[in-house]
Amino acid sequence: MQAQRAVIAAIEFQPGVPLVQQIVDQLSIAISQGGLPHGAKLPPIRELAELLNVGKSTVVDALDHLRAKGLVVSRQGSGHYVHRSSTTTPTDPGPDLQPQDTLSIVRRAVLLDNGALRPGCGFLPSSWLPAEELLKAVRGTLRATALRMGEYGVTGGYLPLRQALRVKLSTYGIDVPVEQIITTANTMQAVDLLMRLLIKPGDTVLLDDPCYFNMHTNLALHGAKVITIARTCEGLDLEAFEQALIAHKPVLYMTNSTLHNPTGHSFSPAQVYRLMELSHRYGFHIVEDDLYGDLQQRRTPRLAASGVDNVSYVSGFSKTLTANSRVSYAVLSPQLAARLITLKMACGGVTSEFAEQITCTMLSNGSYAKHTRRTVDRLYESSSRVSRWLVEAGCSVSSLPGEGLFIWTRLPPGLHAETLARKGMENDLVLAPGTLLSKAPDASQHLRFNVAHSDNAQVRERFFRLLDR
Repeated sequence: MQAQRAVIAAIEFQPGVPLVQQIVDQLSIAISQGGLPHGAKLPPIRELAELLNVGKSTVVDALDHLRAKGLVVSRQGSGHYVHRSSTTTPTDPGPDLQPQDTLSIVRRAVLLDNGALRPGCGFLPSSWLPAEELLKAVRGTLRATALRMGEYGVTGGYLPLRQALRVKLSTYGIDVPVEQIITTANTMQAVDLLMRLLIKPGDTVLLDDPCYFNMHTNLALHGAKVITIARTCEGLDLEAFEQALIAHKPVLYMTNSTLHNPTGHSFSPAQVYRLMELSHRYGFHIVEDDLYGDLQQRRTPRLAASGVDNVSYVSGFSKTLTANSRVSYAVLSPQLAARLITLKMACGGVTSEFAEQITCTMLSNGSYAKHTRRTVDRLYESSSRVSRWLVEAGCSVSSLPGEGLFIWTRLPPGLHAETLARKGMENDLVLAPGTLLSKAPDASQHLRFNVAHSDNAQVRERFFRLLDR
């Protein structure tokens, strides 16, 4: 015990740094270097306070931190002991059990912040996000008496947020009571819950091609038979669409109504009218994914504005506000809303009221609208610059210029997107090959570029270097 006392008494405090942090840091070093060996008993709290010349509460806080780090254990009636677990020492990480094909590696790489450039990802750069406004909303939420830390959230979602969403939706012509607006943790959770309610194994689902890659994975898990429909920057061939309805009798059509990922296409009023007419005639439901709609420059109609009997509308804030604290929502018919709430409760899907209150604050005080207007302008400018250098590289732009987050581009002849993506990752450049998003025969000739991440001199330089090779 005497040796332990000497090590502890030798700790010297520096001004300007919290005492608890300094005690934890110094004792952690002593434990890692063997000055306080594994199994050694620490002096009692009162004696530790005297040795360090600090209050007992400071010592208690420091011991709590050390216990949380796994460096100290307490034994009832005996005291505190040093615990240097073997798990704290570096070990062989073992084999990587995840799939190693190119598309699986790309899917993981677009989400991994390891310093690589990510023109293939699907979200805004951190520098584009309203960090100060978000922090202000977080601080306001933490101070608010409405924050119920010891309670579950309401199953349908935080009521003031749903009220704010109702106002927001009315600007799109979607007029529903708050009872038909249900929050979810993210849009894929909303889609997954809807799939459980709307389809059964063996049912046929129509899906745009190209589309967000998770849609195929999700539908496969539900046992659906997927029929893809070609979607270009002009939209759908509605005659071919009707022929698919006749031939396959789908129960569901899943689509982006605005700023389709990745072509940027939005349905025109005539196309919306025709799709709704076909939906009623052939009896299929539509899931309208409007996740990127707030980034739209020129307003176009939503399918759900025609009514939510045949349409379920899904949207959220992960692509516009923050991908880390996700808040999404679904707008449904009264019957489907009631079933979704029941399912959400049954599978533990009650959402974070804390995150919902933060989003509600930003919607209510106007900071979200200000942020999206600024983002739309930046995307328009960045899209022009990125399109120019892609054309210089010999690519052809296959999407609508200046609209939304993505540019869908065809590579110069003779190049293969997955091969290019593999070589790109070797140079810390994460690209999105067309085969990640499309089942079409020519998908390997396409790449999807995120405008916000691609308006970067380093991205341009590395991409040109890849093409030269």
